[in-house]
Amino acid sequence: MEGKTEFEAAAWQERSELLLGKESLERLKKTSIAVIGLGGVGAYAAEMIARAGVGRMVILDSDVINESNINRQLLALNSTMGRSKATIMRDRLLDINPQLKIFTIDTYLTEENVEELLGNQNVDFIIDAIDTLSPKIALIKFAVNAKIPLVSSMGAGAKTDATQIKIKDISKSFNCPLAYVLRKKLRKEGISKGFKVVFSEELPNNEAIIPVEEQNKKSRVGTISYLPAVFGCIAAQAAITSILGIDRP
Repeated sequence: MEGKTEFEAAAWQERSELLLGKESLERLKKTSIAVIGLGGVGAYAAEMIARAGVGRMVILDSDVINESNINRQLLALNSTMGRSKATIMRDRLLDINPQLKIFTIDTYLTEENVEELLGNQNVDFIIDAIDTLSPKIALIKFAVNAKIPLVSSMGAGAKTDATQIKIKDISKSFNCPLAYVLRKKLRKEGISKGFKVVFSEELPNNEAIIPVEEQNKKSRVGTISYLPAVFGCIAAQAAITSILGIDRP
């Protein structure tokens, strides 16, 4: 391959180079992105990040695959039942790009351990795909205080119209119960704007939400296969375009 750069020699990146250019691919290879939460949204986001050619990733999820995940989660197969999401995701990403540097964390993130888990990772961007409120707030506070760019996924449940998904500053989100509660909680922490969220303008179907008493969850929400996937892809878009300086205001 004399006379060619490493990027020109990587056939799997030829289409990306055609769109973005060699300089952008080189920048992505030098970039580190964290994806926190590897469920319906996060696994798709992580895969899109890897396929875009990011050189280093941190992935975090403490959960294992269960049968209820199959309707919407990339990693959920009959053959993966009971296995660690973080481990399956790591193996899948390395199968896409064996040169990817990846750091895997299978610990439940809390306000008490977020600094320990992420403080020394030197990431350039964080994708928040956590679906429970307390760790979500802890992660957002960490990112804002550390001045790490962040995109946070709001609720993808109880909705069916992918054409109504948007990405805006948290202060401009609406029609999302999770975003509403998050804004309220974050204002008490002195955070009212300054990071983007992926949310849907569609009003949720309240009949698809039932109360439950489970650890860290107060409700169970109906979901459809494609909505979380679109959320994840848009979150990946937000990360990549931010890194490359081509994101919208």
